[in-house]
Amino acid sequence: MTEQRTQEKTIALVTGANKGIGYEIAAGLGALGWSVGVGARDDGRREAAVEKLRAAGVDAFGVPLDVTDDASVAAAARLVEQRAGRLDVLVNNAGVTGGMPQEPTQVSLEQVRAVVETNVLGVIRVTNAVLPLLRRSASPRIVNMSSGVGSLTRQSATTDELSTGPISVAYSPSKTFLNAVTVQYAKELRDTGILINLACPGFVATDLNGFRGVRTPEQGAAIAIRLATLPDDGPTGGYFEDAGVIPW
Repeated sequence: MTEQRTQEKTIALVTGANKGIGYEIAAGLGALGWSVGVGARDDGRREAAVEKLRAAGVDAFGVPLDVTDDASVAAAARLVEQRAGRLDVLVNNAGVTGGMPQEPTQVSLEQVRAVVETNVLGVIRVTNAVLPLLRRSASPRIVNMSSGVGSLTRQSATTDELSTGPISVAYSPSKTFLNAVTVQYAKELRDTGILINLACPGFVATDLNGFRGVRTPEQGAAIAIRLATLPDDGPTGGYFEDAGVIPW
């Protein structure tokens, strides 16, 4: 691709994009004619995803990226800058559950640290690394992939329709933490034109839940794609699922 063609395209980076919801987000954004960076730490899976996306007509490029590693994140930001000179959309999708059990009396501190390192600190690390590139965009967007289980309203609910599943002292609170962090970013960035929002994909069948989910990865990706393509007067600091706003 020539530099001129790259400048004409919307440039996106999706973390954890080699499979599942992240892959479908990359595919959906690519279907819009965007150039999409496939961020993933596993070299083989990342390149396989890039090849598959390209075969489907997507302008995809691989971005080696471990969101828990400062050097890896800095290198990823440099790669995007060298390729396009800016970034229009960041989707912080990479996440881990931390494994079970997660009852507060049984969980290990190592489990909790590992989940927070990826699901919260990884988002801060990547976001801050690429913010200079987002500031060069005419319509910059950040989408942080949260979950309905991050809602304190839903975590504390006792009715079946609002239940958030099994007790989870690492994963669920990590999404609550992410929600709070996103609100703080929205407050700081409110006058910059950068819109940052939280997306809940629903209970999607992925390897994170042993494919027990009832939604497809493509369905789960839809809310992220919608938030990535918000108009300039769109919301910021919001928490959304397909049905609308999620209670905090």
